[in-house]
Amino acid sequence: MTARSNIRLQTWVLAAGVLLMAIKFVAWWLTHSTSILSDALESIVNVVAGAFALYSLYLAAKPRDREHPYGHGKVEFISAGIEGGLVVLAGAMIIWRAMEALLREQHLHDLGTGIGLTAAAGGLNLLMGLALQKRGKDAHSITMEASGTHLLSDAWSTVAMLVGLVVIQLTGLLWLDQVFAIAFAVFIIITGLRVFRRSVAGIMDEADLKLAADVIATLEQHRVPQWVDVHNFRMIGYGPVLHIDCHVTLPWYYSLEQAHAEISAIERLVNEVHEREVELFIHMDPCIPTSCAICALEGCRERKMPFQQRVKWDAASVLGNAKHGIAS
Repeated sequence: MTARSNIRLQTWVLAAGVLLMAIKFVAWWLTHSTSILSDALESIVNVVAGAFALYSLYLAAKPRDREHPYGHGKVEFISAGIEGGLVVLAGAMIIWRAMEALLREQHLHDLGTGIGLTAAAGGLNLLMGLALQKRGKDAHSITMEASGTHLLSDAWSTVAMLVGLVVIQLTGLLWLDQVFAIAFAVFIIITGLRVFRRSVAGIMDEADLKLAADVIATLEQHRVPQWVDVHNFRMIGYGPVLHIDCHVTLPWYYSLEQAHAEISAIERLVNEVHEREVELFIHMDPCIPTSCAICALEGCRERKMPFQQRVKWDAASVLGNAKHGIAS
């Protein structure tokens, strides 16, 4: 799955977003419904966020350079944060517009036509949101996932809004239009805050403990006796690429060539098992006498004490910054 295909998909989504925005504003012009206006205003956010998402995907796809040795992938977190902020802003605008409408008399027109147009737009949003979320998860792109989540929240909110408009059409209670608009606004504000929270976590290099545990489990499953210990394990993501720092304890008497071969074996293992590109920076530590108790390497002529037990590598034992040993 190439970056070019991701950019192409996002381009189509942006073009469709412009069309949907026009349809929703036509529906509002026909009906004068605050709920439909709220949906249309949120579509402006969709278009602006979609445009920035497209630009961020273009930047993230650029190769590394001297100024950006880790690549440009982190721009995706910025894009997701901006999108989350715009969603929150749109929700606040909707609430303000609904409160204003409650204070004056409102007349609704052509609800049937407006409901039909809005339903069609919501259905297309649903399809685009599902496609973007799937592609984002497959490509490990937070930008595409955020766009997909945004469009899905828009689609489900449209469903709730349409139910409200049908109720208004059946009951004649026009004030319900404002109530449904405010409820819709609260929902998208919560969605926006969640997207913003995830983007901040990425910018702050918050650890993905589940993903780290998966990588550590791979090392545990395929470990060999000469890999005496692993500790100080840290992992951050730059777009689709994972960067891992860790310390690996090897027998102190290994030559530089032997030690390099073991480190290369660890790098190959992680990249072969995990679908994401993984870049490892491994610090080699020599074993010390207290390491003998957890070292299962047979035939070691430098052993200072007998092997006692193997330390299981998991998130609890590997994330700490200390060599392991057996307490006396």
